[in-house]
Amino acid sequence: MRSFFSIGGVLLFMATALMVRAAEVASIQTGDLADYAEQPAPVRELIDRALQLTRMDLGYRYGSADPKKGGMDCSGTINYLLRADGFEHVPRQANQMYVWAWKAGGVTAVASSRLASFEFDRLRPGDLLFWSGTYDVDREPPVTHVMLYLGRLKDGGRRVMFGASSGRRYAGRSRHGVSVFDLELPRPGSKSRFIGYAPIPGMAERIRLAAEVAIPTAPAAALPASAPAAPSALSP
Repeated sequence: MRSFFSIGGVLLFMATALMVRAAEVASIQTGDLADYAEQPAPVRELIDRALQLTRMDLGYRYGSADPKKGGMDCSGTINYLLRADGFEHVPRQANQMYVWAWKAGGVTAVASSRLASFEFDRLRPGDLLFWSGTYDVDREPPVTHVMLYLGRLKDGGRRVMFGASSGRRYAGRSRHGVSVFDLELPRPGSKSRFIGYAPIPGMAERIRLAAEVAIPTAPAAALPASAPAAPSALSP
C-alpha cells in the first residue's frame, strides 16, 4: 500500500510539473517588433495570428496540431497557423515543410554558426526556419524542427521567432509550449544544426495581390457632355 501511494505521489508530481511547464510561455505585442509596421499586410496578419496563439497558454504536446488538445508540437503549430491563415496543402511534418519550401525555390541554406553572417541578409519576418538533429529520427531529409521568424525587437534588436518547443529560451528563461523564443543558433558541439530558412510558399503571391489592391487606379478622364461637331467639308 505504501509503495502504491509512493508511485501515485510521483505520478502526481510529474503531472503537476508538466502542467507548470505548459504554462511557461512568452508573448509580445506587435509594437515590440522593430520592423512590424514595414511588413506587407499578409505578413502582418500572419504575425498577428501567431502572437494570438502565444496568449492561449498552450503547452508542448508531441504529435498534436490542434490547440483544443491543450498544446501542439513544433510542426503542428506551424501547420495549424498556416492553415488557419488560409494556406492550402500545408505539410504536417517539419521535413515535409522543408521539401515544400525547397520545391517552391525559396530555401536559403545556412552553414554559418553566427547570426551576424551574410547568410542571414535575406531573412525576412514571416519566413520559415529549419533545424536538423534536434532529436533522433530516421527521416529524409533529416529536418526535425521548424519555426516562424518574427523579426527584431525594438528593445535590444534581438531576433525572435514563433513556434512550439520544450526548453528553448526567451529573455533568459527556458520556455515550454507555444511561445515566442529568441532565435539562437546551436552551440558548437551540439547535435542540432540550423540548416536554413525560406519564405512560405504562396506568400509572395499574396503580397503581390495585396499591393495591387492597395494601389488606387487612376480615374478615367471625364468625357465632355457633348463633343463639338466636326467641321463640314462644305463650310467656307
